[in-house]
Amino acid sequence: MPVVESSVVVDLDPATAFAVSQTTGQVRLRWDPFIRRQHFLDGATVPAKGVRTMTRHRSGLRMVSEYVSYNPPRNVGMKMVTGPWFFARLGGGWRFETADGGGTRAIWRYNFACRPAWLAPLAERVGAWVLQRDIDKRIAGFAAGCADPVVVAAAG
Repeated sequence: MPVVESSVVVDLDPATAFAVSQTTGQVRLRWDPFIRRQHFLDGATVPAKGVRTMTRHRSGLRMVSEYVSYNPPRNVGMKMVTGPWFFARLGGGWRFETADGGGTRAIWRYNFACRPAWLAPLAERVGAWVLQRDIDKRIAGFAAGCADPVVVAAAG
């Protein structure tokens, strides 16, 4: 199963960096280039293990995901419940740890499998390239959000 990972060091403590990563609404749109829209499902109003979200990617693709772990300020994990037809599975985890020299190292890792099986070897090579590009842009957006006073204030 392909894995893509990206990391960045931001000049915030882990609790604040984690809180930035979990912002929602217009604040989230200030830093997250991956999404067009995102909201909680089933009446949830805050993230927690078992909570589902609907995310519309900037390309228009839609995915429902579920938090499989939620451990502020250290990590959060999700899995795709429903999503684009070409993903058989998609999961991700974001970790936040104190960086050498101060600040926080954010490490975001995703794994996935494509379908149909006969096309998966090629689709997963292409998918790894596309997803790596997206995750690199997304974590750069996160770093910019961690330097944006409006985002940091909203996360606090």
